Amino acid sequence: MANPSAVCNGHLHHHQKQNNLLKSGVCKKNGITKGMKKNGVSNGTLYKKTFIEHFEQAPMYVAVLTFVGFGVGTIFGYLRDFMRAWGLEKRNIAEEREQQKDFVPLYQDFETFYTRNLYMRIRDNWNRPVCSVPGPQFDLMERVTDDYNWTFRFTGRTIKNVINMGSYNYLGFAETDVNALKTVTRELQKYGTGICSTRQEMGTLDKHVELEKLVAKFLGVEDAMVFGMGFATNSMNIPALVGKGCLILSDELNHTSLVLGARLSGATIRIFKHNNMQSLEKLLRDAIIYGQPRSHRAWRKIIILVEGIYSMEGSIVRLPEIVSLKTKYKAYLYLDEAHSIGAVGATGRGVVEYFGMSPGDVDVLMGTFTKSFGAAGGYIAGKKDLVDFLRTHSHSAVYATSMCPPVAEQIIRAMKCLMGLDGTTQGLQRVRQLGKNTRYFRRRLHEMGFIIYGNDDSPVVPLLLYMPGKIGAFARRMLEKNIGVVVVGFPATPITESRARFCVSAAHTREMLDTVLNALDELGDFLQLKYSRYSKSSHPELYEETRFEHED
Repeated sequence: MANPSAVCNGHLHHHQKQNNLLKSGVCKKNGITKGMKKNGVSNGTLYKKTFIEHFEQAPMYVAVLTFVGFGVGTIFGYLRDFMRAWGLEKRNIAEEREQQKDFVPLYQDFETFYTRNLYMRIRDNWNRPVCSVPGPQFDLMERVTDDYNWTFRFTGRTIKNVINMGSYNYLGFAETDVNALKTVTRELQKYGTGICSTRQEMGTLDKHVELEKLVAKFLGVEDAMVFGMGFATNSMNIPALVGKGCLILSDELNHTSLVLGARLSGATIRIFKHNNMQSLEKLLRDAIIYGQPRSHRAWRKIIILVEGIYSMEGSIVRLPEIVSLKTKYKAYLYLDEAHSIGAVGATGRGVVEYFGMSPGDVDVLMGTFTKSFGAAGGYIAGKKDLVDFLRTHSHSAVYATSMCPPVAEQIIRAMKCLMGLDGTTQGLQRVRQLGKNTRYFRRRLHEMGFIIYGNDDSPVVPLLLYMPGKIGAFARRMLEKNIGVVVVGFPATPITESRARFCVSAAHTREMLDTVLNALDELGDFLQLKYSRYSKSSHPELYEETRFEHED
């Protein structure tokens, strides 16, 4: 039998203790949630399927060596700054003009310390120019640096057929097939590329109306509104929904667009620990009991902000428990499905479908078309009253240029494919293939001994690297093997949790995934990245075992 802790969410979350996981009823026995009482509801009645996530802590020596690595880098950074100040090393960074030496610095010197002394050493691993469609494989423009990553020059050579493990092309709709794009080409010829107006002026076309009706039908809600930019869908609409005297309860790992929208709203913001229902319920209870600071008046409204799939952790929101809490305390729920719509659920309808819940359980459904649909923009959906309110009050509707028609048609094409309205089952096949690829990729990484975060059904797969020196080494060596990866470090992640983030696609073939996995196996041994302390199974079928007891 495989180690039960490695199969059932027994890995310690980096924000929670193991007993909290047990109390919240996430760990499974015989394929169902343990029926422990919480919020007056047995969690065994909330989850209709197994909910398995992994957040294994690294051994202590890894954390120590990670801090040592950052410490050494910081010491040498100060030494280099000293040399730059005395003219012993060339300064490549922006400087204040001599006439402004007495001003408060516009370029905060200390704030850019990390950028110029640590990030610059591995800068070549980001912003690589892609010169093809970001499908399962792409082409890169080769570049080199002569001044240690301060500047780059192109060699004129193209690196062909790099396996793409970084793009959010979950369902493979980022494609250039002529037959698939016939309708998009037709709309481009009919409407052109731009609207040159906002939705409230002369920027609403029949394509926008068609798309909004289709989105509402796809999600099973009364109405929907689409926007030309995914980021702005959050940042420009949250301020229209809440304001002064309102309370926002936000997951600590929410995307920057949610954070910015919350700050722009002027509402009071309180943070709860990631996916931690005890933390969220405490904030809700305190908000009801104590009300607003000083006056202690009741909050005008309380809204909970969460994501469907968290893009850096690969975890899935514990939606059944959050809906139970928001119902109990009469709060509103705003769900960002940027990474989950199209990617999870039996027919790609996101985490609401994944948990077998009703769209009516969520007050504000938000998602983007930039990932699973291979396009751009976003949507907000729900009750007709909500959407009608946003049509009048949304900053994006009033000030932002409308979505261009060819992009709208691409979304319609992909969504009809998912719904089977194109007369084929290709959309459903893509959703199923993504699920198979995701589970296969994650299972193999566990067997190899890597520490990976997130839910077993999440196509976002973070592989922990930890030490700063291994970030650059990992990405460079993977590119040498013709594999393109995304590496992430501080400040985008906690300082001790640098990682590589893989995005699995339905367009990846088994041969592609095996090529990546073989390269990872070899590189994991070379860079000593296999930190997992749980025993690796030589029998993959044991990972499907559901009859086991959790070790206390």
